Amino acid sequence: MFGVYDPTAPQKPQEQMTQEEVAEQGAKSMIAFMQSCPGKTAMAGVSGFGLGGFFGLFMASMAYDVPVGTTAVNHISQLPLKQQMKLQFTDMGKRSWNSAKNFGYIGMVYSGVECSIESLRAKHDIYNGISAGCITGAALSINAGPQAAFVGCAGFAAFSVAIDLYLNSEAASPPSNDYDE
Repeated sequence: MFGVYDPTAPQKPQEQMTQEEVAEQGAKSMIAFMQSCPGKTAMAGVSGFGLGGFFGLFMASMAYDVPVGTTAVNHISQLPLKQQMKLQFTDMGKRSWNSAKNFGYIGMVYSGVECSIESLRAKHDIYNGISAGCITGAALSINAGPQAAFVGCAGFAAFSVAIDLYLNSEAASPPSNDYDE
């Protein structure tokens, strides 16, 4: 039913298409976009933004003792309840927004670099992830100097290897002691 979408192939005018043909053409163009590097980069940025926002909200809700805008002298427990809630929700919003921006940015950079490397090498293997992790880690920490860039490169590459190995372990054969035959 779905073949490879070729935007250069002659198309019937949309007025002459049935509703199913219009839907199929729309689905094919959406799939083609999602498989392109800009599409993958955008999806990684959006999903990273959402995950980062949720993570920031969760982490901020765990640190409710002293919000960012207060000082040690003005402890939150000494404030009225309405002001405590206002400070906490403001702090949760700031932390959630910052975390969302950071996760989205990292996701976009990593995904874009990995897709570009995969396109250049014309291979899909673990070395794409290692290279993308190294480049992303170095790029994120280059302003702190060459030593930080090296550590960022090594850290992101190691994390990328760990994630790739974990995700690819699902495709491996089951262990020999598996009795679910």
